[in-house]
This record gives sequence, structure tokens and C-alpha cells, in this order.
Amino acid sequence: RMPYKKTNQTPQLIVTSMKKILVLSFYYQPDLCAGSFRCTALVEELAKTGASVHVITTFPNRYESFSVQANESEKKDNVSINRIIIPSHKSGMVDQIKAFYAFYRGAKKLAAVNDYDLTVATSSRLFTAFLGARISRKKQIPLYLDVRDLFVDTMSNILSSKIVWLARPFLLLIERYAFKSAKKINLVSKGFLPYFEERYSDIPVSFFTNGIDKEFIQASQVSDEKLSGKSIINVLYAGNVGEGQGLHKIIPFMAARLKDRIYFKVIGGGGLIQKLRDCVIELDLQNVEIVSPMDRENLIQEYVKTDILFLHLNDYEAFRKVLPSKLFEYAAMNKPILAGISGYSAEFAKSEISDCAVFLPTDSEDAVGKFESLSYSVEPREKFIQQFNRQKIMREMAQEIFELA
Repeated sequence: RMPYKKTNQTPQLIVTSMKKILVLSFYYQPDLCAGSFRCTALVEELAKTGASVHVITTFPNRYESFSVQANESEKKDNVSINRIIIPSHKSGMVDQIKAFYAFYRGAKKLAAVNDYDLTVATSSRLFTAFLGARISRKKQIPLYLDVRDLFVDTMSNILSSKIVWLARPFLLLIERYAFKSAKKINLVSKGFLPYFEERYSDIPVSFFTNGIDKEFIQASQVSDEKLSGKSIINVLYAGNVGEGQGLHKIIPFMAARLKDRIYFKVIGGGGLIQKLRDCVIELDLQNVEIVSPMDRENLIQEYVKTDILFLHLNDYEAFRKVLPSKLFEYAAMNKPILAGISGYSAEFAKSEISDCAVFLPTDSEDAVGKFESLSYSVEPREKFIQQFNRQKIMREMAQEIFELA
């Protein structure tokens, strides 16, 4: 966790004649995660519409092993940011409930003393959407939801059957309350559409997907280098290491099968990082390295140095609907991609991303076979990069939000 000084600052009323937009996000830069990068890019584009934007978020907390400084409040031109202090937490359910409750209380207090024309909530965590719904209903203003994950669907796959049996009815009520409160909903993945059509067909939806940030576009490299002649191929995974990724089910077994061929580097943290370490130790693997999360500048240098970029989602039904943001920044680097994904994301990768080998999640035999099928070359993906430029996508999304206010 980052160090901070608690202040007794009293929230001040924001008085302006411009359209006033409240943005709620549990993560925001300088935090390191997909939700943070997406929300920051959206706010930058909302600011360009001339609206007054008030962001309520938390202090950086995505990874316990990564600390970064951030101010409790910031103001730049027509954007103001307030960060809520939340308890130190790991990936456990109880810890996360406590952290969100602190965010919920702090955000409601800050929002109560301000007037807005619209609330925007970007949510992989269902309760950020619920918070947006509560504030919007209280203030009788429209709510725009950016849905990045089907929380109930995902939890039903990840949690034990007993917990699901107890929690699912409650979570479905929360979901229905939040989604039914929205005037418009954006779905990050078209794989979510059947779920929405079945339950919320009366709510208008958009599809502003994940995209590629300028830092990755600027770092894109194209060369004629061929990797087939290399004795050791470097494979990199960067991101969260949790139940959703299931890295402990695939990386150690791939590394064991290809002990003399590949060197795996994992950059990240999360609830199952120790489980991955234990698997590596148990199999006595010398070709797997695990390092802590790092800032984007250093991470991009790791992308540039590696030969193949690796992605994996656990073999759960819910993950057949998602579209991982990691696919976009990987594709921008013009490096071969080895991805253990299924469903919509697999279809997307096969149709949109060249030199991307897709294997069955958790299947190390299939992964090794697809590894052998890669061209091991650095190929330009100019069309993909142009189509999924984050700034372009967020500009169009910001305009839609502005017109709703």
C-alpha cells in the first residue's frame, strides 16, 4: 500500500454552469490495472467535451506489492479528483468487502454535497455499479454504466457452491437494481450481449471495447528478426495472478514440458501468486521467474525485450464471455501471442490478431502444440492498432456520455 497522510478536508461544493459529470471508479491512475487505465483515458476525453468532471476513486491499492504516491485531492482545469482511503487488503472476499464499504461510504459523502447532471460508473465490481445507482436515484439524474465484467456470472464460477447458493440471490438483486437504474449501459465485450438480452433487453447498450493506450502504440516495434533459430525463447506474462487467470494450472506444466526451449517470466501479483511459486518449486523449475508488478515504463521495456507474450484465463464458463484488455496491449507490441482463452475472446483473437496462437485453457499439451505453430516473427498489426486506438474509442464514448447528461 502507498503511504498517505489523512486530512480533515471538508468536501467543497463544486459550482459551475458547465455540464457536471460524476465518475465513479474503484481504480484510477496511478494504480496499475485495466480499470484504472480505461477510466483515466475516459476522463481525459470527457474533459475535452467541456464538461466539469468529478472523479471519486480510491488510493492506489491494486497490488499489495506495488506502492505509488497519490494525492487525496487534485484539481486540473475542469477535472477534480478525490481519493478515498480504504483499509489495507489482499484478495480475500472479507478484505475486499471492507475495502469497498469504505469506498462506498466515502464516495456517498463526497457526492452528497455536490450537484451533477449525470453519473458514470465503470464497474468490474458490481458494487461500484450499485453505488452509481444509489447516487443517481438519490439525485434523480441519469446513470451511465460501463460494464467490464459480469460479476454475478464470474462469482458463480469462482466461489464454492455453498457460498454461491447463499450469495447469488442477493447479488442478482443488487445487479438488477444497478442495471435497471441505468439510462444506458456500455458492454466492453460483445460476449456479454446474450446475458443482457435475456435479462435487461429494455436497456439501450453500446459496445465501446477495451483499447490500446498511446504508450504501447509509441513502443510498437517491427523488425525482420526471426526467433526460430534461437535456442531459448523468452515468454512473458504480465498482470494479475489470481483465480481468474489460473496461471498455476498452466505455466509450470508448460515450462516442464519445454524445459530446454523456453524461459517464462511472470510480472505481477495477486491472490494466487504464492500458489504459482509453490508449483514452480515443487517441479524444480529453473526456467520460470516471478517478479513483482512494475510501472508502465518499465513494463513496456520488458515487452520489447521478450519474444512471445502469454495470456491465460481459467477454464470457467463466465470467461467465455469476456474480452481481456491484455490482448490489446499485447497486440500493439507486434510480438507473437500465445493465449489460453475460449469463447468470444478466442473468436476475437483468431479473427482480429495475426500470429496469435489460441490454445484450450489449462491444457498444457495443446499449449505446447500451439507454441510450436507460432511464426516467431515480429509482424506489424497496423490495422488492428488503428481500429482499437484507446483514445479514439474513448473519444466516441465520451461524446455519447456528454450527450446523455
